[in-house]
Amino acid sequence: MNMIYLFLILLPVFILTMFIPYWTRKTESFGVSIPEDIYHSDNIKKLRKQYVQFSGIASILVVVLFLVLSFIDNLDEITFALSFSLLIFLYLIGTFFIYLHFHRAMKRLKQLENWGQAKAQAIFVSTDFRSHKLIHSNAWFIISFLITFAMITITFMFYDRIPEQIPIQYNMSGEVTNWEDKSTRILLAMPIMSLYLTLLFMFLNTMIAKAKQQISAEKPEESLQQNIIFRRRWSMYLIVTGIGLTLLFAFIQFSFIFSVNPAILTISPLVFTAILTLWAIILAITTGQGGSRIKVSTGTNGEVINRDDDSNWKLGIFYFNTNDPALFLEKRFGIGWTINWARPLAWSIMLGIILLAVGIPLLLGM
Repeated sequence: MNMIYLFLILLPVFILTMFIPYWTRKTESFGVSIPEDIYHSDNIKKLRKQYVQFSGIASILVVVLFLVLSFIDNLDEITFALSFSLLIFLYLIGTFFIYLHFHRAMKRLKQLENWGQAKAQAIFVSTDFRSHKLIHSNAWFIISFLITFAMITITFMFYDRIPEQIPIQYNMSGEVTNWEDKSTRILLAMPIMSLYLTLLFMFLNTMIAKAKQQISAEKPEESLQQNIIFRRRWSMYLIVTGIGLTLLFAFIQFSFIFSVNPAILTISPLVFTAILTLWAIILAITTGQGGSRIKVSTGTNGEVINRDDDSNWKLGIFYFNTNDPALFLEKRFGIGWTINWARPLAWSIMLGIILLAVGIPLLLGM
């Protein structure tokens, strides 16, 4: 049963990785800018299919090694967890090099074909872009704060009912594998992590609204509509995820006080993760990067294309532009947003998020 759970977690990761080239903008291919009308050319179609095949083979190899690992006798839980983590790490490294191969092939093809030489290059900026409702309000996160403060209140109202030994870790079979002595520090760990994640999701939601506008110069009106829908859909995803995580944390916290079937405690996070992953895949398929897969009123390609800024994208995935004041912008390969690595403030924000994510559990002894 443990193997089935882990495989179900891996499967969406494989799907998301394999089909990334089909979900990115049509003005970008493997981290290289291209005219939109070139996206459906035979050469680029062939590269996308080959990428799916290569990354699919990598996924199959991981599954085979995973099955081999699962059939090893007398493999303790810690060794299995470390081996599984190493396997995923090698998969991520392997798929990165697969991407790098196609990124370089794409750059060579662009140089050979001289796409867009006959068309003027431009950047389209909508002066009223920020006046549109780009995200759902952060006020929705008030629900998360209310749940968290209720969690704290109820915990200390029923403090005497909480056993002296608190289960903090379960295996896939619902058996407790780690305990902690009851203390205020341990009981506050879950609410504090919940507050941190709520603030993080609020920041990410704000970042979606503030991120650099990227509107296609070829189809500006259509691209504008797509980008607004793209941001609103992912904003909703973040809000529901944040509230859902708070509810999940509250459920786990209340299990310290009230009797809850251990199997439910084990299955609930898995079901929640599965729902979020499935939703993310559906969003990727139906929305695409920047809303590129959303069907809106159709425009026609003009004689202007997006300005070629490949020089600012290192390896096609790391944006580094000292002349661009933007901190956040859309990824070129994949779904979502990245940072301008040339901006010290962007580095500081990322470092702060990471330090808090690592430091809070350490300070609370989780």
